[in-house]
Amino acid sequence: MAKIIEIVNGVGTDTLINDSYTVTSNVPGYDNTSINPATLDIVEGTNTYSFTISATGTLTLHVTEDGTTSGTPIVGATFIRTDSTGTEYGTEITMDQSGNAELENVPYDGENAPTVYFKQLTSDGNHDFDASVQSTTLTTSTETLEITNTPGALRTIQLMDANYENLPVESGSITLTN
Repeated sequence: MAKIIEIVNGVGTDTLINDSYTVTSNVPGYDNTSINPATLDIVEGTNTYSFTISATGTLTLHVTEDGTTSGTPIVGATFIRTDSTGTEYGTEITMDQSGNAELENVPYDGENAPTVYFKQLTSDGNHDFDASVQSTTLTTSTETLEITNTPGALRTIQLMDANYENLPVESGSITLTN
C-alpha cells in the first residue's frame, strides 16, 4: 500500500507502520530520481526520517549599472541563496568580469516552478544595490536574471578647521571605511 505524504515547508507527517518502503517523490522543480534514500526501514522508536532531493537548474544573475544585457557590468558583487525570510543557505557567489554569477542546482519546472529566493550581499563599493530578499521562478533549466546596481551618488565632503569657524582645511584626505 502506498502512503503519499504531503510536504509543506520541508515537513510532512502521517501514520506509518514498521516496515520496509521504496521511496519515490513528486516534487515540482526537482530531479525526482535523486530522492535519497530511495529505500527506508521504519523501525520502532524512531519517529523522524530525513530525505534529500536535488535540483539541476542554473540561475545566472547578470548585474549591470542599468539592469540590461548591454549595460556596464558590475564586477565583484556577491549574492547568496536564501529562503523567503532571508535565512542564508550555501556559499556566496561572486560576479565575474562580465557581471555574471551562477546559482547552481536550483529548481525549475515548466508549469509549477517553485520560487527561488536570493539576496545581494555586496556590490563593488561604487554602486548602490537592493539588499532585500529577491525572488524568481525558472521555467527552463537555465535562465538569466538582469539586476541593476546604480552608480553611487556624487557626494561633497567638507573639512573645516575645528578652532576657526568656517575655515576650510587647505589639503589632506579623509578615509571612509565600511
